[in-house]
Amino acid sequence: MFLAIYFIPRPVWKNESVENETWRTEFILLGLTDREELQLPLFLIFLLIYLMTVLVNIGIIAVISMSPQLHNPMYILLANLSFLDFSYSSSICPRTLFDLLHEKKVISFHGCILQQYFFGALATVEFFLLAAMAFDRYVAVCNPLHYITVMNRMVCIQLVVCSYATGFLDSTLFTCYTFQLPLCSNKLNHFFCDAPLLLRLSCVDTYPQEALLFVFSCLNLIGTFLAILISYAKIVAAILRIRSAEGKQRAFSTCSSHLSCVIILYGTLLFMYFRPSSRYSLEHEKVVSVFYTIVIPLVNPLIYCLRNKEVKGALNTLRKRCFIGGAVVHPSAMAA
Repeated sequence: MFLAIYFIPRPVWKNESVENETWRTEFILLGLTDREELQLPLFLIFLLIYLMTVLVNIGIIAVISMSPQLHNPMYILLANLSFLDFSYSSSICPRTLFDLLHEKKVISFHGCILQQYFFGALATVEFFLLAAMAFDRYVAVCNPLHYITVMNRMVCIQLVVCSYATGFLDSTLFTCYTFQLPLCSNKLNHFFCDAPLLLRLSCVDTYPQEALLFVFSCLNLIGTFLAILISYAKIVAAILRIRSAEGKQRAFSTCSSHLSCVIILYGTLLFMYFRPSSRYSLEHEKVVSVFYTIVIPLVNPLIYCLRNKEVKGALNTLRKRCFIGGAVVHPSAMAA
């Protein structure tokens, strides 16, 4: 897949009157804002958010990996969610930080391809992974006695593999189809290579590509959202049948972290794609894009850290194993 993306031929540039040939091999990103006084503050804010995103997501993966009590399907899926949040944030944020410190914001043609490809693939994988996590919570609440047999390790691995395969296949097809269009400009009014805006640079009718993007969006975004909605409808019905208030609270607490992540992500995307059009829509789109590309990858792991007792318990256990009496214990001593 990667080789297929890399060897996409450069598009035909229709503006033959331009003397500088280098513009045909690169894109100019207009960025978040053209106000120079905001560049440095935005750089510092985004740098802090990105460093926290890397630290928290890698921390969750490490905690789950080193805690045997968390080696079950729910936390395997959570570790993959943290990996995706870290990865797709890394496909956008470092480049954005670099551009905020430079007046000329240029990205190569192949760099634009790879950014669009990996961001599209990883974001799509996250949709399917959230749907898989909803199914996991449905089995845990509605069929707790059969949870071990229904959501065994093999089923969990199959769900993860199918999520990644679907996301990368969809992104490969759409990226190969999009970047072969003839283009009239290399100026992209955004801070990263986003597929809908790339289509606007084309000199020809992009209806087939827009239709393909719409189909993929329906299958990926709406399809996974409906799967999550159905799972939670059955979960709510099962919770309402529980007589004790304590039992209801316990059942709901097993789903609250995942439900919070779903509401934040899908709520942001629904606001972005179903809001009324206005002359400020592009500026609004940039702000919302910052939220789901830079902020949400940090919010998701924080929700699981703050609301999940087992994750917090495993973190405390590891901290006690590493620190005894204020002194760091050497790994060999811990093993002994």
